[in-house]
Amino acid sequence: MSKQIKQMEMDALKKTFEGVQDLVVLSPSGVSCQADNQLRQALRKKNIRLQVVKNSLTRRVFDELGLRVSRYWEGTTLLAWGAGSLAELSRELDTALRKNDKIKIKGAVSEGQEVAFAQALKMPTRAEAVGRIITLLQSPAARLVSQIQAPAARVAAQIKTLTEKAPEGDAAAPPEGGAPPPG
Repeated sequence: MSKQIKQMEMDALKKTFEGVQDLVVLSPSGVSCQADNQLRQALRKKNIRLQVVKNSLTRRVFDELGLRVSRYWEGTTLLAWGAGSLAELSRELDTALRKNDKIKIKGAVSEGQEVAFAQALKMPTRAEAVGRIITLLQSPAARLVSQIQAPAARVAAQIKTLTEKAPEGDAAAPPEGGAPPPG
């Protein structure tokens, strides 16, 4: 391959992966054309893109882009990216690849750093992370409100108890015409 063609391929890879920080690295050995096509169609509907890459050129491009991927460059390499977050991408790929045992997962890249695929599956999605943050932000305010309301609730409970006991005190009074209490 001539230097010009290599440079053109590297430029195309730079353009494709510029801004991509989360991806999954796969090894598609022995996949039939039909299985590959079905997988690509299913993942395309979920906004996941796949691309088979040349290891040496992609390693150089990733180094230039700041993606620290060093151990996945053996054998055929298929890169998957998209779906909003690494967690969503990993979950969708895990589901899709259960049907196709010929595609093996090499690993994942999160925010430009290598991570194990099992760890990527456990990461929260963007919506889950935002929900956790909102819950954590609301927690102190909820505690404060409950602490402010607690004394008033105790006083209200005591007043309710006293009002319920009042009829019992009246019932304990001696009946009319009866004997006066000892004393």
